[in-house]
Amino acid sequence: MRPASLDEVAGQTHLLKPGSPLVALADPGRATTGAVSVILWGPPGTGKTTLAQAIARTSGRRFVELSAVTAGVKDVREVMQEAMTQRDLYGASTILFLDEIHRFTKAQQDALLPGVENGWVILIAATTENPSFSVISPLLSRSLLLTLQPLTDEDLGMLLDRAVSDARGLAGAVELSDDARAALVHLASGDARRALTSLEAAASMAEPGDDAPVITAEHVAQAVDRALLRYDRQGDEHYDVISAFIKSIRGSDPDAAIHYLARMIEAGEDPRFIARRLVISAAEDIGLADPQALQIAVAAADAVAFIGMPEGRIPLAEATAYLATTAKSNAAYNAINAAIADVRAGGFGRVPVHLRDAHYAGAKRLGHGKGYIYPHDLEVGVATQQYLPDELRGRRYYEPTGRGVERDISARLEKIRKLLGE
Repeated sequence: MRPASLDEVAGQTHLLKPGSPLVALADPGRATTGAVSVILWGPPGTGKTTLAQAIARTSGRRFVELSAVTAGVKDVREVMQEAMTQRDLYGASTILFLDEIHRFTKAQQDALLPGVENGWVILIAATTENPSFSVISPLLSRSLLLTLQPLTDEDLGMLLDRAVSDARGLAGAVELSDDARAALVHLASGDARRALTSLEAAASMAEPGDDAPVITAEHVAQAVDRALLRYDRQGDEHYDVISAFIKSIRGSDPDAAIHYLARMIEAGEDPRFIARRLVISAAEDIGLADPQALQIAVAAADAVAFIGMPEGRIPLAEATAYLATTAKSNAAYNAINAAIADVRAGGFGRVPVHLRDAHYAGAKRLGHGKGYIYPHDLEVGVATQQYLPDELRGRRYYEPTGRGVERDISARLEKIRKLLGE
């Protein structure tokens, strides 16, 4: 079911607009002109190899394919030498497609530089890992980085329909029920290869009858050996599960939180969405009761972006368990909400004169900074002076709880407020 041309490629419309680098590469009218090398970065099954092969079929350029899993420096140098020969003798340009470039060592990637820099080859490299971490800087600077997106449900549905009817696929030998189609789309989670593999497996489970056998949702479940989890990434289930996830963390139930995390992961939820919600939870529901919680949540988000899935489930689970079991406080959350409410209601005034900026010309003549006490000059490090505007003097926004680290903060803040004269 590999597309024979770019017109058959599903998804990635942002990369296939008229005049785009990939469309230009595929244009047979430009086969003898130079073109920029590209690095295709995206999740598995989004069409990196498909795009390269579709370009090869239609461009008229010489096409060589290598895999970083099996190729070495010797293979790369042989391709470069042959590309120079083809260019010098026949005026033919060569596209080198290198799959999984992140598996190449620095030395192996260095071997690509002369060919890319001198135009011996047009490199199309594919990777599932962030090129900023997996591709050397000189190669990045000489290539155009193009990011592929997971296929939408509509894209996957179109691919399945085509595979059922097309002579290259099942050629109409089976029919696909609506429930089975929805299940296959759901289980694929944006991966075209997974969708087609599951379709083929489900087709083998369908019972032959007088007419074309019908693939049902039960056939899909049997074929992939996996329960069909009810979860619409755009519907109510999406919001219900993430709501239960956050409320389980807030309620200090790590078992429930991990359960809902597993449901989202298995449903193909965007792990970055989960990570963002963990960061919000750490700030909103835990706050200064455990300041380390926010650091752990942010680290989990960074780890997911760095290593991807499925390994990203591990730091997500670690952060979830930590947030669910640590002390909770929404005092900082309440503080900023109350302060914003006052500001929106007109509850603000002029900055006290002694706190105003005194560094520009004429500021001292206006009295700015006069009477300001520098706290570091005092033994206790806290000066008895007013900080809030007159209209809000004595207003309190942050009221720490007696839980976790805020227990100590509360005791210290009580002393500070006395020193401030509040």
